[in-house]
Amino acid sequence: MKQLLFVFLGGGIGSALRYIVGKWVNTTDQLLPWSTFSVNIIGSLLIGLILGWSLKSNTVSQNTILLLATGFCGGFTTFSAFAYENVSLLKSGELVTALLYIFSSIVLGICAVFLGIWISNKM
Repeated sequence: MKQLLFVFLGGGIGSALRYIVGKWVNTTDQLLPWSTFSVNIIGSLLIGLILGWSLKSNTVSQNTILLLATGFCGGFTTFSAFAYENVSLLKSGELVTALLYIFSSIVLGICAVFLGIWISNKM
């Protein structure tokens, strides 16, 4: 039950921060859904940093990983919004934009995880 509370707390904080970023980043005139894109790339970097740090040092507890990686990063990033935004782009005939959004999100997300792991190994 204690582990569930760590995930719950981290997820709530991550979700609230995602909402704040969405309000701050979104504009009415944009090529891509920048708020979802931003949180997914930042979240990928963060999970790379957290998991890289936990692999490097054996001082990170399982509860800390549950709080930060599973909870916070899980609540902060959003695949469902990403999927919906791509469906909306495709329905409106924006094939090139949808493909750009899909490709850049996946590639940059993976690169951000690698970067986070690399940075945590240099610390």
